[in-house]
Amino acid sequence: MPLTPLDIHNKEFTRGFRGYDEDEVNEFLDQVIKDYELVIRERKELKEQVEQLNERLGHFSNIESTLNKSILIAQETAEEVKGNATKESKLIIKEAEKNADRIINEALQKSRRISIEVEELKKQAKVFRTRLKMLVEAQLDLVENDDWDGLFDTELGSDIDLEKEVQKNY
Repeated sequence: MPLTPLDIHNKEFTRGFRGYDEDEVNEFLDQVIKDYELVIRERKELKEQVEQLNERLGHFSNIESTLNKSILIAQETAEEVKGNATKESKLIIKEAEKNADRIINEALQKSRRISIEVEELKKQAKVFRTRLKMLVEAQLDLVENDDWDGLFDTELGSDIDLEKEVQKNY
């Protein structure tokens, strides 16, 4: 067990022949007591400081641990967000490709329908043109018919004769 200042103070030495000077020994012991008390106080203060520093170290270790966990969680979350964004972008691309295919197919079908309609209209236009040409030619033949000359040469008689003549020509 370590010495206390009181142990040093109460220490009695036996007297011998030609021993040490008692006042000098007591003075030295008083000095040792003071120094020893000072060392004990400093030791106690240092012990308290060590305890405080250990508490702070524990606090900072907890903060460090919490920060490390937070960083790991943030990294995992970032990876998850990145993965979700990648999946979502792939889905968007697939949807866009489907829409593009659908739009292209609809456009092709519409183009085919329009092409068929154009061909049908061309046929109808040719038929119309042929009929119009035939009608115009028939009308032209009618106009160029020699029967008109006979009308100009005929004298007007009664209305009845005129009617007979017109009916005869038609």
